[in-house]
Amino acid sequence: MDTMTLWHLTGWQFAALAFAALLVGFSKTAVSGANTVSLAIFAAVLPARASTGILLPVLIAGDVLAVLTYRRHAHWPTLWRLFPAVAVGVVVGTLFLVWADDAIVRTSIGVILLFMAGVTVWRRRRDAANAAAADSDAAGRPDGSASRAGRVKARSYGVLGGFTTMVANAGGPVMSMYLLSAGFRKLGFLGTSAFFFLIVNVSKLPFSAGLGLIDGRSLLLDAVLVVFVVPGALLGKWAVTRINQRLFERLVIAATIVGGLQLLLA
Repeated sequence: MDTMTLWHLTGWQFAALAFAALLVGFSKTAVSGANTVSLAIFAAVLPARASTGILLPVLIAGDVLAVLTYRRHAHWPTLWRLFPAVAVGVVVGTLFLVWADDAIVRTSIGVILLFMAGVTVWRRRRDAANAAAADSDAAGRPDGSASRAGRVKARSYGVLGGFTTMVANAGGPVMSMYLLSAGFRKLGFLGTSAFFFLIVNVSKLPFSAGLGLIDGRSLLLDAVLVVFVVPGALLGKWAVTRINQRLFERLVIAATIVGGLQLLLA
């Protein structure tokens, strides 16, 4: 794999990766989608394709902490509805990585994220006249997910989520847009996304290893970086209780837009 070992990193490079790992922990327990900034940092410090393999175990560590924190708030009917479509997206993403170069990957994901953010903002403005969002920490439930339109939406977002998480570990913003558009409240959002990404990211391990994106050197670097995920997760758990629902939703959308722009302009 074309990557650097822990010993080849400069002090500033390691500090940047450590900050990115801390941000992963924060995003998993507070503002999902913010880890697109981590993705950009990893891609800037390390070779772009190799960075996705190194980042994956760090994300899984964050997923484990998020599941331990919000496991009681997951909405499993939504998860089961998404998984088949996500599996299709992961396979398509794997095939895409076989031939796509870094520039094509970044541009494709950036366009998808900005499109999803735009659709979500439009939908929320359209629905604002019908009902004001209540500021509550109760776990939400998807709006209309059992209808035909809801199933089509779940499959569309599922395929996009699987594709983006496979090619660039950037599935968080796509799924964030889906959960927000489905009407999830704060804790339901975090609990459902925690289980979703733990299962999906673990399932990606054999694909990433098969593509040569994970090896012994990358895992050594991961073992060091995972230490920084824990304080980030604790900071996120502290912060999320102090963020109201409307601010939470705005932060998620903003993180998605920033992530999309970073990928397009990198």
